[in-house]
Amino acid sequence: MRFLTQLTILSFFVFFFFTVNPISAKFYTNVSSIPPLQFLNATQNAWETFSKLAGCQIGEKIDGLSKLKQYFHRFGYITTIKNCTDDFDDALQSAINTYQKNFNLKVTGKLDSFTLRQIVKPRCGNPDMIDGFSEMNGGRKLRTTERYSFFPGKPRWPKRKRDLTYAFLPQNNLTDEVKRVFARAFTRWAEVTPLNFARSESLRGADIFIGFFSGEHGDGEPFDGAMGTLAHASSPPTGMLHLDGDEDWLISDGAISRRILPVTTVVDLESVVVHEIGHLLGLGHSSVEDAIMFPAISGGDRKVELAKDDIEGIQHLYGGNPNGDGGGGKKNTSRESETSGSGGGGGLRRWRGWVISLSLIATCVLFICF
Repeated sequence: MRFLTQLTILSFFVFFFFTVNPISAKFYTNVSSIPPLQFLNATQNAWETFSKLAGCQIGEKIDGLSKLKQYFHRFGYITTIKNCTDDFDDALQSAINTYQKNFNLKVTGKLDSFTLRQIVKPRCGNPDMIDGFSEMNGGRKLRTTERYSFFPGKPRWPKRKRDLTYAFLPQNNLTDEVKRVFARAFTRWAEVTPLNFARSESLRGADIFIGFFSGEHGDGEPFDGAMGTLAHASSPPTGMLHLDGDEDWLISDGAISRRILPVTTVVDLESVVVHEIGHLLGLGHSSVEDAIMFPAISGGDRKVELAKDDIEGIQHLYGGNPNGDGGGGKKNTSRESETSGSGGGGGLRRWRGWVISLSLIATCVLFICF
């Protein structure tokens, strides 16, 4: 087991350093630095063409429905796609019904304007449903006040790992200002849990790996350009956080003008990172729109404060903050100081399925042999 662990970790480094090219993402420190072109392209995103499907209902055949089925398949609402057609069939209607329940929309089974407005919003790349099951609204038999959800099996970091380290892929060449955004995001979760976070300058010993990528980047979940999927993260204890380098990221920690940013393609980095850290710690998506773990966020929105639903969900996994009141009384425990990175990663690091792991191992063997 120890050999497999070391081989998997080594293959991760070989794969990313020799086959994947992380990119230098675009960051803006304030609204005035946003190029005028970003305002003009504000309505263009990866799924904007879905808007023309408004009013479609079961029994119809409309060009573009096959791509919508692929969208629902990507986020878990359709488990398998065979002979994907443009027919509005029972599978698509069932997916729409569940989607509408999860996002607190009126359940009509039709592609009404409210449903389509939600569908085209930028969102997290993690699925809402896994293997056809969801703990969001669409998977609950009884209505409850709790809307948070978990990954299947409720994976979490083990009790012996309460001090976690995170590291950035060096090829991204992130500035200290960008790294401070991540530090603030980790702090928000540290304040309500027993967990502590520290930045490591060494990838080798880190628990969490962070990188910006474009398109296909080796994990089977390619990014799709601006304003589509913004980022995705793995469940514990894998520790992978990937962000779309094609987005225009805002790194200001100040208030956002609601008169300006809603009409831009700029995405608030801290809002997305706080959400993805929730996944890294074991939370799934929430049906509470004000919660950090709600799957979608509009361009220009800033949402960084943990909601009651987020706090209850994370404390279900780890318990409350032992040094405060469990709701923000803990001092800053996400340290920006450099660590040696000599601490162990803990356990066999697993990504999304054995296929990816086997491909990494094969890459490593080829590199060693040739």
